[in-house]
Amino acid sequence: MTIDTNRNGQILEVTIDRPKANAIDAPTSRELSLIFESFMLDSQLRVAILTGAGNKFFSAGWDLNAASEGEAFESDYGIGGFGGICELKFRPKPIIAAVNGMAVGGGFEIALAADLIVAAEHATFFLPEATLGLIADNATIRLPKTLPVNLAREMLIAGRRMTAAEAQSWGIVNEVTTSDQLLPVARLLAEKICDSAPLSVAAVLELIRALENVSTADAMPVLRNNKAYQTAINSEDAKEGTTAHGEKRKPNWQGR
Repeated sequence: MTIDTNRNGQILEVTIDRPKANAIDAPTSRELSLIFESFMLDSQLRVAILTGAGNKFFSAGWDLNAASEGEAFESDYGIGGFGGICELKFRPKPIIAAVNGMAVGGGFEIALAADLIVAAEHATFFLPEATLGLIADNATIRLPKTLPVNLAREMLIAGRRMTAAEAQSWGIVNEVTTSDQLLPVARLLAEKICDSAPLSVAAVLELIRALENVSTADAMPVLRNNKAYQTAINSEDAKEGTTAHGEKRKPNWQGR
């Protein structure tokens, strides 16, 4: 088995299961792309959790055995890019990375591409690409936007390792927990997201991307003219949320 999927109510759990290190070759990446594309289109699912099998590796990234057998660095990884999510453009639903061990190279890039990260306390994050004559392309884009640039440089060009606790201190990881509580904590976070209106969640995710390079002074007109924003605030769910609050009951979200 390469990828295991499990539907848990409105939550999709995806587990990379490729012993010994959950490394990802091009066919596995294409499989993940199809899974996450289908997840984004499935109206019954709200949140996905991505993790690795075992407790040693979340993912060792690109499968170097496949590389040694001729797989190109710029292979066809599917519509979502490497790991199914690094270049996935249609993302109205959040993905939580539950990092159960080492997130190495492309494995770290996949975690960075997720919307939220929960990590086991023994998890570590590092990028060895430069030591192999390669470049961690997605991390080169994302990491300097998250970390102080000198620290990002050190990770990208010197292979500096980061613990789960340090990653949390820098805001990369949302929560650190014990290995046995990793999935329960990720599921609890997913359930909290499911308590929010789906159109509101989709709009917030879209607005964060749309406003990434917009100054604060110019942001409000961009926000107010955003289609996802307008859809959310004018939705039936917006009316339902305020009505449910007044009636002291849980909202019944319809996604419209």
